[in-house]
Amino acid sequence: MAEAGKDELAEIAGFGYERARDELVNVVKMLEQGGMDLDDSLALWERGEALANRCEEHLAGARKRVEDALARAAADDDDDE
Repeated sequence: MAEAGKDELAEIAGFGYERARDELVNVVKMLEQGGMDLDDSLALWERGEALANRCEEHLAGARKRVEDALARAAADDDDDE
């Protein structure tokens, strides 16, 4: 495994939450097993960072949607009074 390339990291930007999470779990397992040389470990670490960031983007988006829905519900309740 060579250094994580821009194409590989750009690909991650299109991953859904579940795919990014599942691949992140696999990256963590591979890093925990060890046995890789330093360059491969660093490339895998970079991929893991990109996957973790992608998961966080999805979670932040979901959090925003929930907050917006709660705000709309509260506004509707205020209108009904």
